[in-house]
Amino acid sequence: MSDDTKNPTPAESADEKTAQAVHEQVVAHETGRDASEPPVPRSNQIVKEIFGGSAAISVLAVVLALVFGGILIVLTDETVAQTSAYFFSRPGDMLAAMWDAVAGAYSALFRGSVFNYLRADDLTVAFRPLTETLANATPLIAAGLGVALAFRVGLFNIGGRGQMLIAAAAAGYVGAYIPMPPVIHLVVALVVGLIGGALWGGIVGLLKARTGAHEVIVTIMLNYIAFYLVSFLLRTPGALQAPGQNNPKSGPILETAQFPPLLGDQYNLNLGFILVIVATIYVWYLLNRSALGFRFRAVGENPNAARVAGIKVERVYVQVMLIAGALVGLAGVYQVLGNFTGGFASGLDASIGFDAITVALLGRSKPWGVFFAGILFGALKAGSYTMQASEGIPVDIVLVVQSFIVLFIAAPPLVRSIFRLPTPDPLFQWRTPKLARKAEVTK
Repeated sequence: MSDDTKNPTPAESADEKTAQAVHEQVVAHETGRDASEPPVPRSNQIVKEIFGGSAAISVLAVVLALVFGGILIVLTDETVAQTSAYFFSRPGDMLAAMWDAVAGAYSALFRGSVFNYLRADDLTVAFRPLTETLANATPLIAAGLGVALAFRVGLFNIGGRGQMLIAAAAAGYVGAYIPMPPVIHLVVALVVGLIGGALWGGIVGLLKARTGAHEVIVTIMLNYIAFYLVSFLLRTPGALQAPGQNNPKSGPILETAQFPPLLGDQYNLNLGFILVIVATIYVWYLLNRSALGFRFRAVGENPNAARVAGIKVERVYVQVMLIAGALVGLAGVYQVLGNFTGGFASGLDASIGFDAITVALLGRSKPWGVFFAGILFGALKAGSYTMQASEGIPVDIVLVVQSFIVLFIAAPPLVRSIFRLPTPDPLFQWRTPKLARKAEVTK
């Protein structure tokens, strides 16, 4: 009889029983299930993980935010207020007005962000809202990836504004004042901008590693430093200010350094969207398939244990902030070379650096989650203008919806209690371990 099929010794059997007992006690402690109960079928566990996992929580958080946004729309609608005066005599009027207010607002949001079905006769116009959504989502995705990557290492990067401004200033100077051949010019401006964002983010990592300075304080201070520095350069002739003018604005970006459009001049979508797709794939590969990403995740889980395992935590802080700064800097480069090609001012960040924090939270700090969260927020931004123009709904309603999304994302137990979702098993594994599969085959 071979060694693989021989009967286990009594000592080995006792060790296996002890290990199984310990495992059942851990499961009972983490899930609240009695260890004496029979094991739950794996199919039931998979369903439980799907409906109680982070992806379902994120989707339901958006649904709840839209519901609360609808309530605010009803409360602020004039027609609803008028019909409420005679609600008890004709309740149908108020209910119809409530439905018209919410349905009109969200249908306008859809028309402005996905597909304008009122202009279905002209597909160029009908599909323009979708391209506007992707264009608005592009800087949010890039900045969100930078914030999310820092989150995975346990760093709270709220310096997106500063990193965007420095990257934009660097790329804008090259793009506006240093003529080069067409393709080379765009590549150099892009690389210089990414280096600027990386260096500004690297300052945070370096101070964190060498002095233990808290990254939140450092990034807030660097935001102000970057803003006033760029504002000074935009008011200084010979620096960033356009020649022959007094306004704090740069000169126009040369055509050779502008992001080329993807679908023609009738759409705002340009090469920047392709770059954020590449950036998303890169961050996914970095975190899940590289040794550097493993060190990032190890430090994010427990820096003390990572240090004991031989990982240089201080070096990881510098490395992750360099990469995060470059990713956020990509958003600034996109603003300069793609959106504000006629010249940029110090307000080009347009709160993207702070919105990226929300995008990273909604995306659960996962690359593809951040990608789709950025598209969602880009759709809200693109559709809000149509809501205001066609239905008279204030744009601030969309900001309230975004705030509710953050609220529900930060409170998963609340979402689970509202929808009566199960609590995921922290010890569940989507793939059966190799040894367990081997044991099943031998049976």
